[in-house]
Amino acid sequence: MTSSACTLGIDYGTNSVRALVVNCVNGRELGTCVVNYPGGHQGVLLDAANHHLARQHPGDYVSGLEQAVRGVLKQAAVNGGFNAQQIIGIGVDCTGSSPLPVDANNKPLGCAPEWENNLNAQCWLWKDHTSHQEAALITNTAAQHYPHYLAKCGNTYSSEWFWAKIWHCLNVDPATFDAAYSWVELTDFIPSLLAGVSDPKKIVRSICPAGHKALYCDEWNGLPDKKFLAMLHHKLAELRDRLYDKAHDATVSAGKLCPEWAEKLGLPVGIPIAIGEMDVHYGSIGSGIEEGVLVKAIGTSTCDCAVVGADKKIADVPGICGIVKGSILPGYYGIEAGQSAVGDIFKWFVEVVCKGNENTHEALTTEATSLRPGQSGLLALDWNNGNRTILVDQLLSGLLLGQTLYSTPAEIYRALIEATAFGARAIIERLTEYGVPIKRVVCCGGIAEKNELLSQIYADVIGCDIHLSGSGQACALGAAVSAAVIAGKAAGGYDNFTEAQKHMTSLKARLYRCNAANHEVYNRLYHLYRQIHDAFGGVDKNCDLSQIMKDLIHIKTQATA
Repeated sequence: MTSSACTLGIDYGTNSVRALVVNCVNGRELGTCVVNYPGGHQGVLLDAANHHLARQHPGDYVSGLEQAVRGVLKQAAVNGGFNAQQIIGIGVDCTGSSPLPVDANNKPLGCAPEWENNLNAQCWLWKDHTSHQEAALITNTAAQHYPHYLAKCGNTYSSEWFWAKIWHCLNVDPATFDAAYSWVELTDFIPSLLAGVSDPKKIVRSICPAGHKALYCDEWNGLPDKKFLAMLHHKLAELRDRLYDKAHDATVSAGKLCPEWAEKLGLPVGIPIAIGEMDVHYGSIGSGIEEGVLVKAIGTSTCDCAVVGADKKIADVPGICGIVKGSILPGYYGIEAGQSAVGDIFKWFVEVVCKGNENTHEALTTEATSLRPGQSGLLALDWNNGNRTILVDQLLSGLLLGQTLYSTPAEIYRALIEATAFGARAIIERLTEYGVPIKRVVCCGGIAEKNELLSQIYADVIGCDIHLSGSGQACALGAAVSAAVIAGKAAGGYDNFTEAQKHMTSLKARLYRCNAANHEVYNRLYHLYRQIHDAFGGVDKNCDLSQIMKDLIHIKTQATA
């Protein structure tokens, strides 16, 4: 292996794009560069009249790509005698499901002058929930006629996903829908841009967004058949012919760096490009995922990922975001779940309710750390942006119980953290209930890394030790790992993911151990959480909520004594 061989990981997040240069031999990170999206509010295009809407301008992706890569190559050169000739592969991860309409030449519709001010012509960001009615209709139609479609995605189709968003565009803005030749997941679009692909049908599509978000499965010959799509709308059936027939796992390359983008980025022509994956999937690879490991990517939302060997039989798990053969890690079934808001909840409370800033986060965290479990008498639901797993209902909202005239901002802040931890535990219990092995939990993302209080609460609530990914850029690192595999051993990379992860990923030495006394209190609080979770979530139609506040007061009294 060439000791100087490096790969480039490019991570498209909710608010920014970042690039990372990694040494293939030892995983050393030689440089990173983050570029915030300039459009909208912190990179997101919003509509004051519709809080479900969240879009992004595709031009921000294109300009951010060039700035981030140029920036990281410059930083890497300063840090260690690096030069661009050492890059042997490129990997890309993106949010999902984030589909964008393109023309017949694979140009984003939103970049055309006549469409640049039309929100429906932009990328429909993962957190856009405007299509909740369409999602419900897809669920109902599939349940009646194609129940096997739903079985692989948790029995409920989400408004966060591909077909619901496209159908909603057709319903509210048929002119935009008709102007689009095709629709491409951001995960697939960026690699195709780098490879110079000018025909949407020739884009190498990833199994990750296809299987988890677009009802793709090789068992039924790919995407949903035209008969089913015609039950929704005849134009969706017609669109199927302009999408794709086959989706691939990460053993397949998305192409090679084209001359145009090689010149823009300052890289050699022909560098192999790994297939795109959703950010949390590559984040799981960057965190060392293997069978028995649950990786929690904690950011604005969270995504939980696990894998089970493809040679094993695995049950369909209700309420999750899909079980897809070949997703996340080749040779495994990829299993995805998650919460629609985590960091977004803390951000809302600090910036909207408290009118604060980053210093406010720190002050509230410090004060909340001094509180004991149950001391505040507060209990919250983590549904401020709906419930992704296990209820799959984006119309649910947040809830805070137990507040008094003496409740403080720090107490509420801690209760919100605890709520997200309870939601995380509910997901783990659902997965293990259906036979998914979870022996270790690894967290990645800036929140888990920076907020020690959160990581400790998660350990105490879930009842297990919490490990942290060794990299603060786990998603970009996972993309770089995939790039090393697609480049191959002869070029200085690796022949498989097992070897690449062994050399390029790690865990931090810091470990958050479960506190038995705290766990006992949290068991009682979690029992109450599940009562309101099931009652407000529609699981238990006969649940009596009247005792919950009284139980909270009793726990508070004991905790304060």
